[in-house]
Amino acid sequence: MLKKLSVLFVLFLTACGWQFKNNELFPEELRTLRYESADQNSDMSRILRNQLLLNDITIVPAESKIRTATLRLNSTETTSRVASVFKQAREAEKILSLTVKATVSVPEKASYPLEVSVHRTFFDDSRAALAKSEEKESIMRQMYEQASRQLLIKIAGLHSELSKAE
Repeated sequence: MLKKLSVLFVLFLTACGWQFKNNELFPEELRTLRYESADQNSDMSRILRNQLLLNDITIVPAESKIRTATLRLNSTETTSRVASVFKQAREAEKILSLTVKATVSVPEKASYPLEVSVHRTFFDDSRAALAKSEEKESIMRQMYEQASRQLLIKIAGLHSELSKAE
């Protein structure tokens, strides 16, 4: 009987269109942002802009007169260092690192610096340079996506900071 009631309850909830309230992740002040980047066409900038839109954050144009919070992508730094070497003294394993720095400025409150880092390993083989180049670009795109998701998590975490500022 309990099983039948549970199934009926679940069917009722799905039929009426009820959904969990998960779009309350971002504070009200940060659901509309002005997005600034030195290079609007860089991979990181485009991926971050897409992540903002996917999370229902409205992006207003820079020339807009609306007084709203600003997300500024300050810098994106990639580094690569050798982790291990083949017997023939060729590079074998590299550690790719991506560090992204951004700032969220909320009018009449404060500026909040954000920094995220993503690290991945990459096996480099000089005999297959073209294939490894494509693989490295694919890994970098994944790192940009992960960094942009981490930035959004940190922006959502500003909820408590903004509450304290009031």
